[in-house]
Amino acid sequence: MPNAFNFAASPFDSLTQQEQRLVRNHVDVVYFRAGEVILDVGTAPTHLFVVIKGYVAQFDGEEQAATYGPDDCFDGRGLVAGKSSSRFVAAEEVVAYALAHATVQELIAANATFGALLFSDIGAKLSAAGQRQSGNELQALNMARVDQAFVRPAHMVDAATDIVSVVKVFQHERTTNVLVQDAATQPPRLGIFTTNALQRAILSGRPLEQIPVGELSNWSLISVRPSDQVGDALAIMLRHHIHRVVVAEGDQVHGVLEALDVFSFLSNHSMLITLRINDADSIDELAEAAGQVTGMIGRQFRGGTRAGLIAKMVQDLNARLFDRAWQIIAPPELVANACLFVMGSEGRGEQLLKTDQDNGLILRDGYTPPDDLAAICQRFSDTLARFGYPPCPGGIMLSNPAWRMSEADFAQTARRWLALPEPDSLMNLAIFMDAHAVSGDAHLLEGVRGSLMQMATDNDALLARFASAIDLFSSSQGWWNRLLGDAAQQMNLKKEGIFPLVHGVRSLALAARVTATSTAERIEALVQRGDLSADMGRELTESLHFFMTLRLQAGLAELDRQQPVSGAMDVKTLNTFERDLLKDTLDVVKRFKVQLRHRFKLGAL
Repeated sequence: MPNAFNFAASPFDSLTQQEQRLVRNHVDVVYFRAGEVILDVGTAPTHLFVVIKGYVAQFDGEEQAATYGPDDCFDGRGLVAGKSSSRFVAAEEVVAYALAHATVQELIAANATFGALLFSDIGAKLSAAGQRQSGNELQALNMARVDQAFVRPAHMVDAATDIVSVVKVFQHERTTNVLVQDAATQPPRLGIFTTNALQRAILSGRPLEQIPVGELSNWSLISVRPSDQVGDALAIMLRHHIHRVVVAEGDQVHGVLEALDVFSFLSNHSMLITLRINDADSIDELAEAAGQVTGMIGRQFRGGTRAGLIAKMVQDLNARLFDRAWQIIAPPELVANACLFVMGSEGRGEQLLKTDQDNGLILRDGYTPPDDLAAICQRFSDTLARFGYPPCPGGIMLSNPAWRMSEADFAQTARRWLALPEPDSLMNLAIFMDAHAVSGDAHLLEGVRGSLMQMATDNDALLARFASAIDLFSSSQGWWNRLLGDAAQQMNLKKEGIFPLVHGVRSLALAARVTATSTAERIEALVQRGDLSADMGRELTESLHFFMTLRLQAGLAELDRQQPVSGAMDVKTLNTFERDLLKDTLDVVKRFKVQLRHRFKLGAL
C-alpha cells in the first residue's frame, strides 16, 4: 500500500519501522457512500478503519456518541471483542484505509503500547501516552540559570566580629552561614563562616566572645555567576566536595547558592517557592513568590508532570501563600479565632492557572473581631488581586460581609441554603461544599460542614434540583461540530466536561453525606460505598485529569502568546491522539449524566 499512510497519527505513531512495513503490506483502501452503514450493532468487524476523507458518525441507539474524521480510526474495541456495540454510519462520502483483523492482532501482540492506545480504557491510554512523552524536566532544569534557583541572601560581617555576635546573626537571619570581609589584607579578601566552623570554635574551649570570626573562616571561596547554569554549579560543588558557592558578578555579591536548594530545584521547583513563602516577612516578598507559580506550573507540565499532581502542588503553594499573607495582614488574635477558607477549584485542589478569588471567613462564636475587620478583609482581597487572583465577579470573597460571619451564622445560612432550593441558594451550597481551610482554626470550618452534612436531607426534590445543574451549560451535542474543526467555534472545557463531571460527583457526595472536598476523593468514597462502579469511578477520575490537562495546555499557550487565559480551547490544535481521547472523555461525561438523570429522576422536573 501506499506510502501515504499517516504514521504520525495515534496509535500508529507508536509502531516500529518493521511494524509500519507490516501495515503498508496489508492495508487496503475502501469507499462508503453518504448514509451507508459501515458497521452495525452486533456485527463482527473484519477490519480496523482509518479515515482518509470524510466523516463517520457513531450511534448508540438513536443518539450520536462520537464522530470520526481524517486520521481517526474505528472500531478497535469491536475488533478485539468480536462484535461491534455501536452503529457506524458514513456522515458523508468516506474514503478509508482498512487494516485486516489478523494484521491488527499481530501488531497488538508485538506492541503493547499500540494495543493500549487502540482499544484500552482511558486510564491505559493515558498511561501509554505518558510513556511516549519525550519531555525531560531534569534536563531542562539543569540548563536553568543560577539566578532562577533559590539564591539565599548574603549576610556580611567583619573579620574582627566575635563568634557570639555571629551566632546572633545566625539566629536573627535564620541562616547557617555568613560571608566574612577582611579589609586588613591587600587586596581585601572574602571568606565564609558556617555552623561547621562554629563547632570547631566550641570544641576549642576558648571563650567564644574572644574569638574573631576571621580566625576560623574559610578564605578559599568558590564562586559562580548568576548567568551560569544550575547544572554547572552543582558539578562544581560535587567536584570540590562543598555544600555551597557564592553567587557573584565581579565585585558584586548576589548571595549564596546551597547544594540542598539546588537538589530541591532539580527535583521539585515548587519547593523553592515554598521556601520563599515561608521566609517572607512582607507582602512584597510574597508577591515575588506568587509571581513564580505560573512559571513553575509551565515547567512541571512541559516536563511531563501530570495535571492532577500539579494541581495538588498548586493547592499546597496557594494555601501557604494565603496563610502567610493572612498572618501578615491580620492581627494574631483574629488569626487564632477565625478560619480562612477557599472554595471552588482551589478548594477542591483542581486549580492550575490562577482564577478568580473564592474565599470566606468563619469567626469563632463569642469572639469580638477588631473594629476594622472590614478593612482587614478588604486589604486581604486586594493583596490576592496583586498576587494575580482577580476579585470574584459574584463577590464570593471575605471582603463581602455575606462571606464572613460567625460559626453559628454560617451554620444558619447553610441550613437556609438547604431549606430554600432556589438557584442562588443551591449554587452557594455547591460552592461551600468545596471549602478548604488554609489559615486559622480549621475546626471552625469542620464544625459548620458537619452541621451541614447532618442536615443533608433525603428530600428527593431538593437533591434533584441540586443535581439538575449538570445541564446548566448543555450545548445539545454542539461540541461534535467543534471536534470536526469548525473554525468559528472553540470548546469551553469547563462547561462541556469539567463542570458537569464535578457537579455530578458533588451531587452524589451530598446525597451520600460524603465530606471529602476533592472530586477524586469523592469518587473514591462513592466507589467504596457502592454508589459508583469501580469502572465508572476510574473513568471519571481519568477524564477529569485529561480535561485539566487540555485546559492547562490551552492556557499556557495563551500566556505564551501574551494573551489572557480565556478557558477556551481550539480543537484544531489537538493531535489525533488527544482528539481521540477527548471523544472518549466527553462520552464518559455523557454516560455519567445519563446515570445521574436516572439516579435523581431529573426527567420529572
